[in-house]
Amino acid sequence: MRSAVGRLYRRFRSERPEGSLGDAALAVLTYLHKHGPQSLTELSDQARVSPASMSQTVNRLTSADYAVRTRDPRDGRRVLFTVTGEGDEIARAARAQRNAWLEDQLAALPPEDRAVITRAIFLLGRIADS
Repeated sequence: MRSAVGRLYRRFRSERPEGSLGDAALAVLTYLHKHGPQSLTELSDQARVSPASMSQTVNRLTSADYAVRTRDPRDGRRVLFTVTGEGDEIARAARAQRNAWLEDQLAALPPEDRAVITRAIFLLGRIADS
């Protein structure tokens, strides 16, 4: 199961627009797109990487104008990272391409196999949330 999930995850991640960002930067951009402004600590905790490593990633995103640094309105000492319009477009395009690939793969399966996958998704979700 670990092998199959890992291969599927890697295959899914490889589905992205040409010339797109690396995996780490695209993951952060997608997270900001989905969850809104986040601090460096929140981003590094979510990605399970060191703040120094996350700092490099967000520096790449801000240098490319895919994200901006803003002050937290509730705590002016804190910096938040927010996706820009261009970064939002990249995140949306990557998500759309990945979803289209997955939908195509699932549509090619017979209905009974899709039913098995639907049940497995529920069970794997329970395991992931435990």
